[in-house]
Amino acid sequence: MIFKKAGPIDFLVVGLGNYGKQYENTRHNAGFRALNALADDLGADVKRARFSALCGEGNIGDKRVLLMLPQTYMNNSGEAVAAAMKFYKLEPSQLLVFSDDVSLPLGTVRVRRKGSDGGQKGLRSIITYLGTEDFVRIKLGVGEKPHPQMELADWVLSRFTKAEGETMDTAAKTAAEAAKLAITDSVDAAMNRYSK
Repeated sequence: MIFKKAGPIDFLVVGLGNYGKQYENTRHNAGFRALNALADDLGADVKRARFSALCGEGNIGDKRVLLMLPQTYMNNSGEAVAAAMKFYKLEPSQLLVFSDDVSLPLGTVRVRRKGSDGGQKGLRSIITYLGTEDFVRIKLGVGEKPHPQMELADWVLSRFTKAEGETMDTAAKTAAEAAKLAITDSVDAAMNRYSK
């Protein structure tokens, strides 16, 4: 299907993760999980191939949003994000990114106005491509490594247990609500309500 520009886009909302069956239900795909929860809430299909990503559109309040799941693998997420932002002439203030965070307890949601990548390579790629850290990110805690000796890559690519998956489903819905509030009201409002 050819992606057609239906009108102006007010916000780009991105879920970070890795595509492919082998990465489903892994900690690193918490961003995908949150984006899909938001898409479900908006009744949007995120299936159109564009900008090296799967895209869909929806409305949050009176804002038109482009929903994006980059298909570049995590470390090159910035390629897809930068392409969409250039096409729609968006500023960093019009970008919101869902990502996993290994420093937060499982199921925790944190809203941040800006900041460093915190070791998250998808965020690092976006920062590199855009040349700025000034974009909103909503982080979903996936828990810290159980053993200090464990490689971080092994931890983030590990799968959630059934109970953990249920916790993350709730967190994804909370993250989606936080994104809607940030877009319809303000980032401060979302931070105050969800970053406890």
